[in-house]
Amino acid sequence: MTESILNFLGAGGITQFSIGALFLTSLVLTQMTIAGVTIYLHRHQAHRALDLHPVMVHLFRFWLWLTTGIVTREWVAVHRKHHAKCETPDDPHSPQVEGIGTVLWQGYELYRREAGNRATLEHYGHMTPDDWLERHVYARFPSFGIALLLLLDMALFGMAGLVLWAVQMVWIPFWAAGVINGLGHYLGYRNYETPDASRNILPLGLFIGGEELHSNHHAFPSSARFSSKWWEFDLGWMYIRLLSLLRLAKIKRLAPRRAVIVERRESIDLETVRAVVVNRMYVMASYARDVIYPVLRQERKQCGSTCRQTLRRARGLLIRDTSLINARARKRLDSILARFNDLRVVYQYRQQLQSVWTARAASQEALRTALQEWCQQAEATGISALQEFSRRLRGYSLQSA
Repeated sequence: MTESILNFLGAGGITQFSIGALFLTSLVLTQMTIAGVTIYLHRHQAHRALDLHPVMVHLFRFWLWLTTGIVTREWVAVHRKHHAKCETPDDPHSPQVEGIGTVLWQGYELYRREAGNRATLEHYGHMTPDDWLERHVYARFPSFGIALLLLLDMALFGMAGLVLWAVQMVWIPFWAAGVINGLGHYLGYRNYETPDASRNILPLGLFIGGEELHSNHHAFPSSARFSSKWWEFDLGWMYIRLLSLLRLAKIKRLAPRRAVIVERRESIDLETVRAVVVNRMYVMASYARDVIYPVLRQERKQCGSTCRQTLRRARGLLIRDTSLINARARKRLDSILARFNDLRVVYQYRQQLQSVWTARAASQEALRTALQEWCQQAEATGISALQEFSRRLRGYSLQSA
C-alpha cells in the first residue's frame, strides 16, 4: 500500500524521492521561505536593522515572489502600521481587538485587507524596492510566481509536487499571519513590559526563524537580533551572522547593551539621563524584579491566606502598562493599592519613573531635573528596596568610570 502511494505521488516527476526525502525537502524549502520573511522583509526592509548585499536582496525577492506572492511594499507597510498602531482599532491584526480566533485562522485575510489600503501603502511603504523588476514583474504579477512554482514542483516531484506546493502556500499565511500575529500577542512570556500585548511564544526560535521571540522584538524593534536572554535562541540571527561573515550582510542596529553602574555616584548628569532613557526597558524590568516583587512578597508575608491569594493574582497587574488593563482589572488593582501602602507607593513611583522618558518634548536638562527629583523623593520614602534601586539608578552610565 505504501509503495503504491509513493509510486502515485512520484509519477511523472524528474526526481524519485522517498517519502522521507520529500518530507525533508518540504522542511528545507519552507524554512528558506521563513528565512526570507524574517531576514529580508522583517529585519532588513521593515526595520532597517541590517543591510543586505544586492545579490541577497534579489535572491530573497525572487524566492518570496515564487513561494508566497508577497509584494515587499505591502508587507512592509502593513507591518510598520502594526507597530505604529499596536493593539488599537487601527492595528491591522491585533487579537486584542479582532479576537484570537479571527487572527489565528483568518490572519491572511486581515493582511490582504490592509495591504489593499492605499493610504497605508503611501504612509508606511516608503524605502522599499521600486525598480523595473519590482514594478513590472513582482508587484504587477504576484500570482505568476506561485503558478510557476506549481509547475516546477510538479515537474520535479510529480503528484507529490502538488502536495509540496500546497504546504508552501499555507506555510506563511498560517505561521506568520496567524501564529505570530495571533499567539504572539496573546500567549507566552515577556522579558519586558512594553505598552502592547506582545509575547514570546517560545524561548527557542527554531521553527519560525526566531519570530517566536515576538515580545523581545517589540521591546527593541530596530534590533537585528531577537534573542535577549542567554537561554533564548534566534535562528534568524544565526543566519544573519553567517551572512555577515560571508560579507553578504552588515548589521546596523542591535538592542542597547546594559548600562554600566558607577557605584556611589551622588549627582545625576546628562550622561545618566541618556543611559537611563536608552536602557529604559532594562530599567523597568529591574524595577519589577528589585522593587515591586520584593515589596509584594513582604506584604504577602504579613497577611492571611485569602489576602495572599489576592496579592498573588495582582503580580502581573503591578507591572503591566495601564493601556492594557481593562476596567475590571483596574478596579481590582485599585482596591489592592488602597489596602497596602508600601505597594501603592512603589507602584506610583513606577508610573512616575516611566513618565520621565515619555515626556519626549522636554529638554535634556528638564529630564535630568525630573530624574534627580524622582531619586530624591524615592529615597525619602523609607522603603529599602526603592531606596537601593534609586541609588543604583544614579550610577547609570553608557561608559565605564
